[in-house]
Amino acid sequence: MTTITVKTKRIDDLHFEHQLWKSEAKFCADELKIYKNWLSDIASKNSKNAIRKQIEQFQNKFIIQKEQLDGLNHEINVHDQWLAQFAHENPVAIEHRFFADHKVMREQMEAFRKIFSELKEDFRKFLATWM
Repeated sequence: MTTITVKTKRIDDLHFEHQLWKSEAKFCADELKIYKNWLSDIASKNSKNAIRKQIEQFQNKFIIQKEQLDGLNHEINVHDQWLAQFAHENPVAIEHRFFADHKVMREQMEAFRKIFSELKEDFRKFLATWM
């Protein structure tokens, strides 16, 4: 017989991780704004088709990453609100209660970080060529 162990965490630990993720997502969103401005600057100075195509590709990738951030933020907020509601309804039990770890959300954040890091590296190379 196989037993499945579910990792659990305290509400404070989950909430703290949510706050870290929200801060990280805000920072990434701010980076995307800066990158979009740089793209606009490059686009205004270059009219070559090859550059335009690369600019459009980066614009699309930035849009996709922003959508991913928005989705992650939504999931984080929903989970945080659920925890807050539970804490409000069970103020005594909350100090002794453990909750299932949000492993899927953590994996989603890690996947986002990896993809975003690769995108930033590609964009840096593009900037080094055209700025």
